[in-house]
Amino acid sequence: MIENCDSSMPRRAGWRPKSLFDIQGQVAVVTGGSDVLGSALAIGLARSGARVAVLGRDEDRLQQVCETITQDGGEAIALVADVLEEPSLGTAALHVNKQWERVDILINAAGGTASASTVPIEGSFFDVPPPAIRDTVDLNLMGTVLPCQVFRAVMAQQGSGSIVTISSMSAELPLTRVVGYAAAKAAIDNFTRWLAVDLARKYGPGLPVDFIAPGFFLSDQNRHLLVEENGSLTPRGQTVIDHTPAGKFGDPLDLVGTVLWLCSPASAFVTGAVIPVDGGFSAWWGV
Repeated sequence: MIENCDSSMPRRAGWRPKSLFDIQGQVAVVTGGSDVLGSALAIGLARSGARVAVLGRDEDRLQQVCETITQDGGEAIALVADVLEEPSLGTAALHVNKQWERVDILINAAGGTASASTVPIEGSFFDVPPPAIRDTVDLNLMGTVLPCQVFRAVMAQQGSGSIVTISSMSAELPLTRVVGYAAAKAAIDNFTRWLAVDLARKYGPGLPVDFIAPGFFLSDQNRHLLVEENGSLTPRGQTVIDHTPAGKFGDPLDLVGTVLWLCSPASAFVTGAVIPVDGGFSAWWGV
């Protein structure tokens, strides 16, 4: 029963939720917050009552996200930060702590793949420049590891906080062409499980770490692979739709409900989990 949740749901000391899905007043940090998925999650968290620090490299786009939040009556700050630069993340963490004195939620939404790190349609793996693969692996893997290190320190001191990483269906199901991206996402899957165990054993049950595996959503990074400039589907995009039982690409808002669940008392006993949000893609083998 909700009345007894303080003893079994130690998400935040002294915080008594109004419902299983209550995140009112919690402080959320969203990396990649200026991109399509990250911005949707930042706005969704704010509309559910969280105070949101939106992190990214594009200051203008960060400000646009924050303006959307404040126009809705929410509270947000835009922080220019690079997930691959620990000092940059440290400065952002100081700003968040100065503004709100805590961190309750970390959403790792930064990531993606560049065209240079994908296997050319008429080429092979051997045509992909190693530096491009390295850049993609760094962005996705280290761009998750470093924010966890920086912001986890705050959460560990509190003894509470939720970490959710937005990964990819390619972490479990190898997809053609995106070699560096798929390898990095598979590594994040393993890292998420490792961190979930480590935090639970050292700091107790109040620091869950989970992983969302989206199916196919149109983003700044993958649009060129799935949609032509005129808006029609590429051959790869058509294959994706043909193998997605829902028959469409995901909408960024489709991720918000799962993130809210993972950050709320409703998922107090969930950690180290991989949650697919994919329109049935992973459930169907195409036969």
